[in-house]
Amino acid sequence: MPFLDWVNKNQAKETTREVPYHLLKQESVHGDLSGANADNLLIQGDNLLALKALIPFYAGRVKCIYADPPFNTEQAFPDYDDRLEHSQWLSMIYPTLVLQRKLLAPDGTLFIHIDDNELGYLIAVADEVMGRKNRVAIVTFKQGAATGHKSINPGMVSTTNFIVVYAKNKANWKPNRLFTGRERDKRYGQFLVNPNEHYKSWRLVTLSSAFANFVGKKSNDIKRELGPKGYEVALNEFVINHAAQVIQPVRPDYDAISEAAQAIIDESLASPEQIFHLPRTGYSDMYFKGGQRWIFYREKLKEVDGVLVAGEPLTTLWDDLLSNNLHNEGGVEFPKSKKPEALIKRLIELSTSSEDDIVLDAFLGSGTTAAVAHKMKRRWIGIERGEHAQAKCLPRLERVVIGDKTGISPQVDWSGGGGFRFCKIGESAFDSDGRINAEVKFATLAAYVWHFETGEPGHQIFDKPLLGIHNGTAYYLLYNGILGDRRPAGGNVLTHDVLKAINEIYPHAGPKVVYGETSRLGASRLAVEGITFKQIPYDVKMR
Repeated sequence: MPFLDWVNKNQAKETTREVPYHLLKQESVHGDLSGANADNLLIQGDNLLALKALIPFYAGRVKCIYADPPFNTEQAFPDYDDRLEHSQWLSMIYPTLVLQRKLLAPDGTLFIHIDDNELGYLIAVADEVMGRKNRVAIVTFKQGAATGHKSINPGMVSTTNFIVVYAKNKANWKPNRLFTGRERDKRYGQFLVNPNEHYKSWRLVTLSSAFANFVGKKSNDIKRELGPKGYEVALNEFVINHAAQVIQPVRPDYDAISEAAQAIIDESLASPEQIFHLPRTGYSDMYFKGGQRWIFYREKLKEVDGVLVAGEPLTTLWDDLLSNNLHNEGGVEFPKSKKPEALIKRLIELSTSSEDDIVLDAFLGSGTTAAVAHKMKRRWIGIERGEHAQAKCLPRLERVVIGDKTGISPQVDWSGGGGFRFCKIGESAFDSDGRINAEVKFATLAAYVWHFETGEPGHQIFDKPLLGIHNGTAYYLLYNGILGDRRPAGGNVLTHDVLKAINEIYPHAGPKVVYGETSRLGASRLAVEGITFKQIPYDVKMR
């Protein structure tokens, strides 16, 4: 596969490894942090530092990532430098893609929102990081109309953005089946007036006459009173409410249907005035007259946001998510950059299925992704580097906790609840010489060690020397006096007494890896015990 090259690409590729691990410093708690709510994080700080800090704890755990990076159009908000040259923009995007991929679950989905200015470059670099075979789709998202000052310019008016969709591993990707509403299918123009009688006695009239009879007025009078739009709205409501009686006669592809259906069609052609019935197990029954099958409108109806509408499978053209009243969503202003809550809702519905699933946005902006994930009772992590993390995201999410009514709240019946932690980027976990910061707690270092050794995220509770067993090997950490008063140094040194305590309290018959400040056991004793000793801080290497 050909790769895109640019100035400083090699430096961009090294950035991921060079970004230091930092601690997350909790600033405040908002709402109820019980249960899964403890994973809800609003982080203020550079997104590379934040993403790197999350890896030991969340690598391979995030089910859905929405990335809305600067579009590089010289039109964005002042908190970002959105006037970068293409090479600088790519050098900014590359390491964030690498780190986000590390965080994605094996069946996770990455959605990258972009406009046509950098679309081609983004696809090339994302194909390299994510794998071209894992690119799922390119969605065209209509976010505006050809109105206003744009409409007076010659040429074509841009009204769309794009969402490039990648799976972590396409072989594991299992998206949910979604439907979108569409306009009434006007090909369904017949109406069954006596559905409760035997099918042989069924009679059809035109849909317009059935509607007029229902209203009790002539069709022309109804159209004159309601106007064209009002008439269509009323007729559509009638069709939805009587979908089991609205019909479209169609002539099936004779060669593509079953032999039983072919036989029925032959009979109906021979007796064109009769109605024929073909019962089916597991499927809706079929009815034929004059060689045509009667298709009922009820088969087109889908429930979207709790409302029955004529539905069609989700396509890659999203022109139904209008940005009406977008400026009111969340009670926060974010000119030219705020995305509709309905858009994020669709992405989360497409890629997640459980309240345990984690949603991440490393370019949080006004807080839309976190707000929607919270309302949909998903766990979430939002990263925003600018001051508006506090000025915009924090108050918006506080309003969500107490029951924000804007955006998707009516569709998901949101009335408030849950909580989140607000954090900032703290000190570096390791200095330039590899020494461990004194602020690093046992559980934090344990997560780093566990992730380095196993490649797995450290999401278990680390409150004892035995961190866990992976592929038959037990991993231990002696740090911060985890064994209490066992001397020397409170149990941070592997001595005979400490080894005895480990074997008695946390025994393991297989190989062991023990991290500590030093070991006072000889090489032969370590070999007998099946222990590989690694010294803190020199052997604590970060992925």
